[in-house]
Amino acid sequence: MDGSHSVPVDFRAMSHAKVLVAAGLVVVAGCSRNNIEAVNLANEGDQAKTANVDEAISKYEQATKLDPDNARIWWKLVLAYEKKEEWQKEATACAHAEEAAEKSDGKKTHADYYFRQGYALEQLAENGGNWADAKVPFQTATQIDPNYAEAYGELAWVLLHSDDEVGAMQNWTKALQTSPDRTQYYVTLADLYRRLMFYDQEEQVLKEGLSYAKEDDKHLFNLHTLLGDTYETKGDVSRAVTEYEAAKKSCDSNKCNDHKEAYFYLGSAYAELNPPKKNEAIQQLQSFFKITCKGSNAAKFADQCAQSQEIARRLGGSLQ
Repeated sequence: MDGSHSVPVDFRAMSHAKVLVAAGLVVVAGCSRNNIEAVNLANEGDQAKTANVDEAISKYEQATKLDPDNARIWWKLVLAYEKKEEWQKEATACAHAEEAAEKSDGKKTHADYYFRQGYALEQLAENGGNWADAKVPFQTATQIDPNYAEAYGELAWVLLHSDDEVGAMQNWTKALQTSPDRTQYYVTLADLYRRLMFYDQEEQVLKEGLSYAKEDDKHLFNLHTLLGDTYETKGDVSRAVTEYEAAKKSCDSNKCNDHKEAYFYLGSAYAELNPPKKNEAIQQLQSFFKITCKGSNAAKFADQCAQSQEIARRLGGSLQ
């Protein structure tokens, strides 16, 4: 004998092991088939989304059930829900996309997922939801991408609705620091300064905004109007008139149908000049009165309509 020991072979155990291996291969193969089928369904959803969003949503939803760890498919579903303004479903899908992406990447990496979640929750807040719910997703988006101007801008709105005016101010300022050509944030920040009666800061912000605004900028009217109001508040009616004239000029292409108040601001400012421009004032107020005070907007602009008539009477004229 050579001292070696033979080891008895348990053929039943070997057979059992082979069965387990085979079963494991079936599971892996099953998962692989689910992943492939999920991608196929998502592709079908992509083809349908332009003509039939509901069909696309159905395909994406089926795909997420087959492969719940595929963040890209969840993201497709997010964008489809947004087209339908299904805000609660969008917020939930964003949370799933975030979870899947973090599981894959080991950390939070997709600022857009958090931004869209915050935006969906913001829309829900507009209709009676909780504004505070949108705060953390927007904050997370800015942490992932410190240059995400839009996330700062929306976070500022959320904070303002949560009575955090300082936080709103800080985040609109950050939005402008990262994207100084986003003129809408000059308007919102200046309006907040105006409500807080920080008129010097308001004036500075509006002038900076106007330095970036292009001729066709849709926020040009508000920039000039707010600056005119700032000068009028400070008692500088002449400069206020200049800004109100610029505001009216910026909306002349559509005859100021979207900004009917342009005629009122300019007319009332003409009346305050020393000496007043009586004819010009009455002409502008007459335009405002005809467009606004005799139609469906009369109730909305009731105060301005009454003021227009009073100013016209004071100048020796009348409005019809």
